[in-house]
Amino acid sequence: MLSKAKFTAVLAIIAGMFPNAHGELESDTPFQLLIATILSAQATDKGVNKATPKLFASYPDAETLAIADIADVESKIRTIGLYKTKAKNIVRTAQMLITDFGGELPHDKDLLQKLPGVGRKTANVVLGDAFGIPGIAVDTHVERVSKRLQLVKQSATVLEVEDKLMKVVPEKDWVETHHRLIFFGRYHCTARNPKCQTCPVLPYCKFGEKLTHES
Repeated sequence: MLSKAKFTAVLAIIAGMFPNAHGELESDTPFQLLIATILSAQATDKGVNKATPKLFASYPDAETLAIADIADVESKIRTIGLYKTKAKNIVRTAQMLITDFGGELPHDKDLLQKLPGVGRKTANVVLGDAFGIPGIAVDTHVERVSKRLQLVKQSATVLEVEDKLMKVVPEKDWVETHHRLIFFGRYHCTARNPKCQTCPVLPYCKFGEKLTHES
């Protein structure tokens, strides 16, 4: 397993590769970020960003989305996977924000997860990017990178990956680290054809060493 000291060195390298890593979902308000993040489940940020301008033009806030016609919402997000389920979830989320939270997003992970379509990852993204509340959202990229680096076991759950990262990364760096790991996984340590041959992290990565020796 990769030690904390070596992982810290890896993070420093990744920080140099992606110093300006950030959330790529486009939104103007915390509410819109929440909706975009719900829509991003099992979808790409690019795909979501193509659909949300039409959606937010008609339904920019919880008040308007809460009274939206489901069929109209579906038509605006049809290009996104699972659009029927997601349309119901985002309308119901808007309704709950109005009825249960006075139209405001709660600044609490457990309360956010009471909203339809909001899991731990989505809650962490919204809290970190909208409100600057420390958290590490583990998506497919963060999970893949953590396992390839052997920071965690291959059998580790998403929650175990999150717990491990929170132990080895200072709290003040959680949000920044989350974005950098996503960029590293999305653009360099990709699921298919990772750029191991030219990777500056290679000296710390047994997965990469094995792959380069085999090729």
